Amino acid sequence: MAFTNDSVELFLAVVDKGSFSAAARSLGKVPSAVSMGIANLEAELGYPLFDRTHREPAPTALAMALLPHARLIADQFKQLQVHALQLSQGLESKLSIGVVTELDTRRLLAAIGAVSRHYPLLEIEVLTAPQDEVLRWLHSGRVSVGLTFAGLSVNALERFQFIGSEQLIACISPLHPKFQGSGEPFLEDLVQVRQIVVASADLPLSDSRPLIGQSCWRTDSLGMALEMVEAGFGWGNFPLSAVAPLLEAGRLKRLSFRNIENGLAMVVNAVWLKHQPLRKGAAELVRFLSV
Repeated sequence: MAFTNDSVELFLAVVDKGSFSAAARSLGKVPSAVSMGIANLEAELGYPLFDRTHREPAPTALAMALLPHARLIADQFKQLQVHALQLSQGLESKLSIGVVTELDTRRLLAAIGAVSRHYPLLEIEVLTAPQDEVLRWLHSGRVSVGLTFAGLSVNALERFQFIGSEQLIACISPLHPKFQGSGEPFLEDLVQVRQIVVASADLPLSDSRPLIGQSCWRTDSLGMALEMVEAGFGWGNFPLSAVAPLLEAGRLKRLSFRNIENGLAMVVNAVWLKHQPLRKGAAELVRFLSV
């Protein structure tokens, strides 16, 4: 092929510097080497890239047609070189993140954007699942970092960084018959009402704080859980960030209790394993999450 990384660099230098001699100085070459390199490239292509009838060579129309693509290739090659160096300095080739499905992801997306600007060629994978599934992924090595609710106890195998909090609120369909016209219920009245729970299909709930109802239906999808509550199948304990639009639209109702405020504050942490210290991409992610 006519173009190589060296010939692209040579071509762009002549275009940008405006002469063979200036291009030669910028590349650390002699002018004759630059002139010969361009001439060889033109011979392979079969058409001139520069008009030499003037004092300084001027790009031809064909050269200008090639210019945007040459700049793109040069930029990609520079990124490749930087990424290869970053990999040699400890950057992981792929960053896998596990996220509890109920969490508000706006902070995460902002952090991912910042990481991708630092490491544009880093492959990033985001997996969502219920809490216990995310923790299983973390301990099996499927993900490097998990964004989870803080548990009731500290796991000695894990390290964590506080990144925020979510407020879980009890919601029900406005059409659900249980609390129609009966005034404000007590929290314990929910024990007798079916609860819709977001949970792993295969794992038992490790944190029972949001669990109140004696009868529960499970789904591993937050979207499905919200639809089930809206359809009147039961009530649910969901993050305010997720249900706020449904409350505003009147599709769900926030329960009001006689004996306690409706709201359970849950700490949100970034979690990783002690025996697997964070590599560069993951460490940057945690840093941006905690800002």
